Amino acid sequence: MSKRSGFIRTVCSVFLLIMTSVFLAAACSGPVRETGADASGKGETGGIQIEEEDEKEEYYVFQDVEENSYEAPLIESVPKCTYDFSHLKTDEETGYKSFYDKKNGVKARFGIDVSEFQGEEIDWKLVKESGVEFVIIRLGYRAYGETGALVMDAMYEQNIKGALDVGLDVGVYFFSQAISGAEAVQEAEFVLEHLKPYDISGPVIYDTEEIKWDTARTDENTRAEFTNFCKVFCDTIKQAGYEPMIYSNMKWMAFTLDMEELTEYDFWYADYHDIPQCPYDYKIWQYSETGVVPGINANVDLNLWFEKEQEE
Repeated sequence: MSKRSGFIRTVCSVFLLIMTSVFLAAACSGPVRETGADASGKGETGGIQIEEEDEKEEYYVFQDVEENSYEAPLIESVPKCTYDFSHLKTDEETGYKSFYDKKNGVKARFGIDVSEFQGEEIDWKLVKESGVEFVIIRLGYRAYGETGALVMDAMYEQNIKGALDVGLDVGVYFFSQAISGAEAVQEAEFVLEHLKPYDISGPVIYDTEEIKWDTARTDENTRAEFTNFCKVFCDTIKQAGYEPMIYSNMKWMAFTLDMEELTEYDFWYADYHDIPQCPYDYKIWQYSETGVVPGINANVDLNLWFEKEQEE
């Protein structure tokens, strides 16, 4: 074999190997199906991205608040999000979002959630005049240290009285650190006791989430336990005549909660991308933690509450 023919054969072999690798990589990755308003090419971030890795199982891809990417199996038995986000609008001046899908009869109300971190002086009249239709107020929390003490939010009573006085729809949430079913019941009973003086129309929400920068008493909870505590809290709330709901982000839904066990409960979903990434059904979308609302001297979380219009 001559040096020239040997060189040509070597080059051809390398080229064939490269092309084969590219083909296999493309075949293994599978097609990507993307839904949401960003599928229209407008440049927004977020949206539901579903990858079909094989004929039997689909996965969805999402990013957390720090832009870390994750992939999780799409659970067929869990009800899916059906909102058409081509109807989502954002006010360029205020950053407030609105949603109205006339064809499917779905409209979203604009609201906020507050706690003691929004300060002592909220002018609820100005808040309502700014277009806010509902507020979700932190009622309290369980400390995430060893004692696990139950604590009422320092501004709970002032906030709920002020919001109700101006005619806002009010819901409440409780930040949980339960490590047993008994503690989840205790948390629900704590909430119910402090709701007695007030007539609210909104949901009572169970907030369980990751403590990122510290140790927490729930660090050893299993997936089954976190899921069970959601059910125990919500069932206790429902038995008392209130509408229960679960607060969660995409990472928590994908890897911490057993969503197949929670299909009978509504969700308040947190996602600060331009388009929500959750493939599953939810009722409220918390879309910003840096909102500016007249009457509040601090940044505040902004929300949309999706509702089916009543047929006349």
